[in-house]
Amino acid sequence: MNLTGSNKELLLVHRGMNPVSLDHSVNVMLTPQFYTMKKETLPVKYLYQAKKIAPSLFDGLLDESRTYEYFVFKEKDGWVFIAYDPEEIRELLLAKGIFAEHLSKVFFAQQTAKLFEQPVLLGDKEALMTIDGIVTLIPKGILSGDLHATEFSARFTPSSGVALQGVYTSLLSKKEAIVLAGIFTVFAGIFFVEGWQYSRSLKVQQQEMQELLEGYPALQSKLQRESIAFKYRTIDSKERKKRETIKTLAAMIFKGVTLTSYHMNEKHFKVVFSCANDKVAKKVQELAKKSHFNVTRAKGSNIVVIEGNV
Repeated sequence: MNLTGSNKELLLVHRGMNPVSLDHSVNVMLTPQFYTMKKETLPVKYLYQAKKIAPSLFDGLLDESRTYEYFVFKEKDGWVFIAYDPEEIRELLLAKGIFAEHLSKVFFAQQTAKLFEQPVLLGDKEALMTIDGIVTLIPKGILSGDLHATEFSARFTPSSGVALQGVYTSLLSKKEAIVLAGIFTVFAGIFFVEGWQYSRSLKVQQQEMQELLEGYPALQSKLQRESIAFKYRTIDSKERKKRETIKTLAAMIFKGVTLTSYHMNEKHFKVVFSCANDKVAKKVQELAKKSHFNVTRAKGSNIVVIEGNV
């Protein structure tokens, strides 16, 4: 099962092609019938800069009643600008049997101009061939007899392309989606049965426990005692931790240290010490850090703030 979309079939789409019937995802390459191309040598270094100026290069060249998008790529020392109408392309692909769920990426023939130096035949009357660096649609009849046509294949796939907006490209083919749906349905059935069995088992266990407690009241009393004991053990543990924290903080009050603020609740404590000098403040800091408390001391200040959880 190919879920990555790599090594997809590449279709060369032109107006004269016959409709296709697909059950898998494909990439398509468009002939110059579906785009307008310009080559320019411009003093720009980055792709995003070239994309910004693309619309201005086609002023007066495009049908103003249509909406165009632009694809730009670097070619040797210049830039190649391609203007295309996404709606026109969508309509063409639908007419040729290439539906949205089967469409992955769209490429342009000019992107692989080098490979079209040998002509690629488009039916009985036309061919696609690179002339003076531009991929051009030509009549088949003008090809010289010693010029051999090359076969179009996935090796023509460029490294980058466009995804038509509004086209949903599925990672799964229809067949794969049906198979996975069946698998998930089976799992859902298994989980439902196991959940139902677990629910029944839990009810039986609860009933057995209730009968056991009714038959042996002493056992019920024991469980209650253990529950109460656990509750008070938890409370006692918290109180012990508070006492230990207070004891640790008290040990930090020595000559040169004054407790100026103290606050403690069920979860947190905060203490502020005023120290006589820098040496005393550093000593308090060391003791607090050793006890894994949070210590704050402003630069140049002898006020030490200690916080922590209890």
